[in-house]
Amino acid sequence: MRVLVAGATGVIGHPLVGALRARGHEVTALVRTAARASAVDADAVVVADALDREALSAAVSAARPEVVVHQMSALRLLGDDPAGAFALTARLRTEGTAHLAAAARAAGARRLVAQSIAFATAPAAVLVLDEDARLYVDAPDPGWAATVRAVADLERQVTATDGGLVLRYGTLYGRGTAYARTGSTAQRVLAGRLPLPGDGPGITSFLHVADAVGATVAAVESTTTGVLNITDDDPAPAALWLPHYAHVLGAPPPRRIPASLAPRLLGWYPTHQLTTAHGASNTRARTELGWKPGRPSWREGLGRE
Repeated sequence: MRVLVAGATGVIGHPLVGALRARGHEVTALVRTAARASAVDADAVVVADALDREALSAAVSAARPEVVVHQMSALRLLGDDPAGAFALTARLRTEGTAHLAAAARAAGARRLVAQSIAFATAPAAVLVLDEDARLYVDAPDPGWAATVRAVADLERQVTATDGGLVLRYGTLYGRGTAYARTGSTAQRVLAGRLPLPGDGPGITSFLHVADAVGATVAAVESTTTGVLNITDDDPAPAALWLPHYAHVLGAPPPRRIPASLAPRLLGWYPTHQLTTAHGASNTRARTELGWKPGRPSWREGLGRE
């Protein structure tokens, strides 16, 4: 099939191009600037900013894709400008998705597969949630609420598109992620700057980058539509994964702090992840997509790359 990957230089997009080509697909990489064209080994490269509707439409039309994959974000800018990275990512999830969906339709694509996140759900009575759980669009932190509203808008647009499938990835680990040994989270743990609030009950569902790529290849080749959680099989509380992660990294054990101090010391989102976040069930992806993680548990690789 002819597949266009938008966001082809990202943590998932870059290996995805190679994985799709290995399956025999003809892959066109969409990159934002010509300077990034040499970073991908695709069959063809087209250049356009997803926030420029006309340029994007022309680029997608030139590729004539049967399937379009949306992997666009600006999270690579987090280290230099966190606020700007989140704001631009929100625009890519809203305006960029609208432009890409319209361009895909105009080019005759029959399928749109888009990345989302499995950790945007609101607190609930059940600790591991499925795809029907409510998104945390009214989170008390304005920044996270804005992020989740953008996620919700992306999911609404994609599922309203014929052949639209949303993949909600778990918290990514592996090469190029924040949890890689050189990543930002690893550096905080190594420096002893990620303590464990209270009993650390917040649950995280992890996902190795290679499994995100595998699930996306399966999605390209499937006709499944809707929303699917793409996570490993081992949702875990912070009290379990954070000390394990520190040990693998060779870092000191995370110190314990009262949960009441966490928002001031860590910020709202890290506190939420470590104390109130919920995990995500991958049951629907197993049954509807026929996918399962090659790394069923974060215990096998978190902090080792």
